[in-house]
Amino acid sequence: MARNYKAEYRKYQSSAKSKLDRASRNRARRRLMKLGAVSKGDGRDIDHRDKNPRNNARSNLRVTSRKLNRGKYRVA
Repeated sequence: MARNYKAEYRKYQSSAKSKLDRASRNRARRRLMKLGAVSKGDGRDIDHRDKNPRNNARSNLRVTSRKLNRGKYRVA
């Protein structure tokens, strides 16, 4: 079955909450890039320890591998 990307975008990606979460994740990454902890294209992600993407306190952020961060909360 083919995916309907337009419908997925309308339902999830374009919601106000998704936009705020995405902007917050981008701010966290930019903040750590300025500190030299990560660089663009290095294959690492910024992890929020408390799982709240809007909490960008330095104590809540850590650098992890992309594989670990994106598979961390996945339920089999």
